[in-house]
Amino acid sequence: MTQEELDALMAGGLDDLDEPKSEDVPAEEILEEEAVEEVVDKDVGKAVKDDMENGEDIDEEKKDAKEYRADANMAWPPPPPTEDHKMVTQLDDVTKDSEVKATQIFDKLDEVNNVLMEMETDIDNVSQKIDENISLFQKLADKFPNIEQFQKALDSNNDIKESLEAMTVKAQTGEDEVMAAMDIMQYQDIHRQKIERVINVMRALSKYISLLFEGSIDDEKRVGSAVHIHGDEGTEDLVTTDDIEAIIESLGKKK
Repeated sequence: MTQEELDALMAGGLDDLDEPKSEDVPAEEILEEEAVEEVVDKDVGKAVKDDMENGEDIDEEKKDAKEYRADANMAWPPPPPTEDHKMVTQLDDVTKDSEVKATQIFDKLDEVNNVLMEMETDIDNVSQKIDENISLFQKLADKFPNIEQFQKALDSNNDIKESLEAMTVKAQTGEDEVMAAMDIMQYQDIHRQKIERVINVMRALSKYISLLFEGSIDDEKRVGSAVHIHGDEGTEDLVTTDDIEAIIESLGKKK
């Protein structure tokens, strides 16, 4: 700022120093500020998208409709309607695969339960043998109290008997846990029913929309549409001469 401009501002008062008048700002600076604002807008929109993807709370300052519209446009166009993107097909695959896997899990749990039951039976058989040993060594210890080996064998068999009883309790607890897991797995059938309900609603809506937009003229008999008409923005894919000739030829065939 020159000395003359400073003197003029001082003469007009300090209030004029608060903000510059628009006519005092060069056009180059205005254009530069607009370019900076455009970059900031893009950065804010990117930050909003990053926050949404990371599951973070979005600032109130970032909820401007312009940024959200720009973010929404990034997801357009939608993916092509291939087998990998068809929603009903994917849901059908989910219900089918989940039912197969749930059946496999039930089979494995049933096998575990059978193993625990067999283990409990084996423990009972061993326990009967231990009872016979205890009875025998009890008689020997009572008849020959001076022989310490009989008393030690009796005590050892009693300890084994207690261990077998503890193993039986653990096997029974395992069987109870397996049954509880089977009960929890019932959620799969409930989820399957919910997904099938969604599928039925989607199929009903699809049929309704198809009937709603159904026309009385076959699509093959309709006049071809121009890619662009007068007033459209963008000229990268305007109608070519070949396109126009093809439309004229199709009109001639319909007469």
